[in-house]
Amino acid sequence: MGIDKLKLAIFISGRGSNMRSIMKACEDENFPAKIELVLSNRPDAKGLDFAKKNNVPTEIVDHKRYNTRKDFEDEILKRLNKYDIDLIVLAGFMRILTPNFVEKYPDKIINIHPSLLPDYKGLNTHERAIEDGKKHAGCTVHFVVPDLDSGPIILQKRVPILENDTPDTLSKRVLEQEHIIYPKAIKLIANKII
Repeated sequence: MGIDKLKLAIFISGRGSNMRSIMKACEDENFPAKIELVLSNRPDAKGLDFAKKNNVPTEIVDHKRYNTRKDFEDEILKRLNKYDIDLIVLAGFMRILTPNFVEKYPDKIINIHPSLLPDYKGLNTHERAIEDGKKHAGCTVHFVVPDLDSGPIILQKRVPILENDTPDTLSKRVLEQEHIIYPKAIKLIANKII
């Protein structure tokens, strides 16, 4: 008898490297989650090809085809209704979800952000941390709430900022840690530890 697994919808906009790390974790039969859907707002997102090759259903809701954010999100909701989803996992999804969308899934949407929140919400996190002379950067998995990058923190990982770091070199090291902590955070949620 198999374990009851948390059903995930992963939202991506690009290559889906965090999606891949979650998919790899899901290959372990004891991992308490499985991916039911990968959804992208960009038809050319490389992660879609990877999902298809791994027999994961995909949906494309191209934000450019909708006049308003409400229309765009209504279409996402319509697509989600075709699946039985327990948790939405934002993995490089480059659209800000409106409060209206977020409130439809209370405590059921998580995101990974490339900073040690509450520091450096929004974009250009590595550049800002280096410019401010910080000793550490990192990443944070958090629940999504209507206020950007402000939800309860699930896990964080610190990464030292080295003397010769550029935003690009720091980004690569932080991304390595994202790939480790995102599956761990999903496991905590699935096991009801968070």
